Amino acid sequence: MGLKKLRPLTPSQRFKLVSDYSEITTNTPEKSLLAGAKRSGGRNNSGKMTMRYIGGGHKQNYRFIDFKRDKDGIPATVKSIEYDPNRSARISLVFYKDGEKRYIVSPNGIKVGQTILSGTGATPDVGNTLFLSEIPLGTIIHNIELRPGQGASIARSAGSYAQLAARDGKYAVIKMPSGETRLILTTCKATIGSVSNPDHNLEVSGKAGRTRWMGKRPRTRPVAMNPVDHPMGGGEGRASGGHPRSRNGVPAKGYKTRTLKKSSNRYIIEKRKK
Repeated sequence: MGLKKLRPLTPSQRFKLVSDYSEITTNTPEKSLLAGAKRSGGRNNSGKMTMRYIGGGHKQNYRFIDFKRDKDGIPATVKSIEYDPNRSARISLVFYKDGEKRYIVSPNGIKVGQTILSGTGATPDVGNTLFLSEIPLGTIIHNIELRPGQGASIARSAGSYAQLAARDGKYAVIKMPSGETRLILTTCKATIGSVSNPDHNLEVSGKAGRTRWMGKRPRTRPVAMNPVDHPMGGGEGRASGGHPRSRNGVPAKGYKTRTLKKSSNRYIIEKRKK
């Protein structure tokens, strides 16, 4: 699992940095866990463009991922580690002892043939899913539930992880990937280890065409627009555009948008780093 730098035989390959995909064990996904994924092109149901800079892209199938890990007490064997076009992390195909097949977000360091387990009584090994009440303090975790039984919603992208810092009554103190420290109920589940593909953020596309394959269209800089199109548009010559803000006029770069009276504020012990 690492990056591959190509020889600069063409201008697009000179700075290209891509994954070497050394951890991938198969190119054929499990057909029973696939569904067709239709692209919107940024249009709504009446055909009007509501999201800019979206369009094109390679055809993809959606893989159904088990974020709940609710087959407690039934061991599962990792059969393959696969590429998923819908997320930055790798996914693992697991076969449960009762015959069911599921995809999970692949933890970093998991191997084909390894056995994983979830629920009460599972050991705190990489890939196992436990309740926060049973995980040793200081453990690196990912795929964390925010509400019991909801399914993982925190630390799911490539290379991300959180840390179980302490327990206080019915709550666990979690150090989040953003640096925020917050309380989560100990009846929520989390998976041991960090998410696979930690070098994802170091990849370099190399050319505009590869970005188009991913369904992203060219993005126009706001300062290059006219005043009618964006608050930062207009001006004589190469004007800087004033204070950075969104198209709707909401300030960026330091302006806090979180609601002051949000109900979950009482669960946050320390806010995320600026």
